[in-house]
Amino acid sequence: MFRFLIRRILLAVLTLFAISVVAFGLFFAVPADPATTMCARGCDQVTKDQIHARLHLDDPIYVQYFDYMKGIFVGREYGAGDWKRDCPAPCLGFSFRTDEPVMDIVKRSLPITVSIAIGAWIFELLIGVTAGVFAALRRGTVFDKLAISLSLVGAAMPVFFFAAILLYVFVFGTGILPFPEYVPISKNPLAWAGAFILPWLSLALINAANHSRLGRAQMLETLSEDFIRTARAKGLRKSKVSLRHALRAAINPIVTMAGLSLGGLLGGAVITESVFGMQGLGMQTVTAARELNMPLVMATVLIATVFIVVANIVVDVAYAALDPRVRLS
Repeated sequence: MFRFLIRRILLAVLTLFAISVVAFGLFFAVPADPATTMCARGCDQVTKDQIHARLHLDDPIYVQYFDYMKGIFVGREYGAGDWKRDCPAPCLGFSFRTDEPVMDIVKRSLPITVSIAIGAWIFELLIGVTAGVFAALRRGTVFDKLAISLSLVGAAMPVFFFAAILLYVFVFGTGILPFPEYVPISKNPLAWAGAFILPWLSLALINAANHSRLGRAQMLETLSEDFIRTARAKGLRKSKVSLRHALRAAINPIVTMAGLSLGGLLGGAVITESVFGMQGLGMQTVTAARELNMPLVMATVLIATVFIVVANIVVDVAYAALDPRVRLS
């Protein structure tokens, strides 16, 4: 198990390195001159040259990349001359637009995205997997047909449309809930949960459709296997056969989808954040892309990549724990 984990971690490190190289090249070598992006309209060439000199933008791209990665792990001195300042690790640079440390922006927006992602993920697993398993165990019944119908509707429903419906019904229509406004969990846990209940439901009920369909299909396939018929022939209770044997054998693909879903949600639920007016990591990325604020875009891409890679490692470890044969791969 230890060797398996080491192999996966080394592969994750190589993946992160490759993505960081590609992302840095795309964001800092291909787009328009960063000095033009930072400079006000009508900025003359002399001022642009000063920006290049102070930020070392004339250095070779590999030198800029090395300095950027060095800042993440040990910090760096950013800029030169009047613009020189210390940037402690993890240093992700400074915003081209506001001159604010990118890490401060991330610290402000990341808790919002994490709150949305974790809550929605828990709800979608509870709703989706439970509905899929019980639909398979009651194949052909009204519950099964209802679960199939709702999963099809959920899979086809756009997130922004469903979120708008929830807002209209519970906020603007009935006034049962106030308009979502982020409150740190450390200040008021109840207000924090109340602010995220609609974003959680809007994401969870849509994504639960995929978990429901996959869970039902895997359970039906597993229930038709020979070892399940053997367990039933031995006189084991139906609940024990279904939950202990069938569900354990069918869980691997569900674990894969759950892990990748969490990684994607943590990367930034852009549409959900925009509908509910929450300045999470997804909204910050969209705004930065519009403004060509490359340090912030680079930072959010790296953070989203880390989430997805870590989610894959967790999925691989869960696979190895559930099925020892995976450790040999």
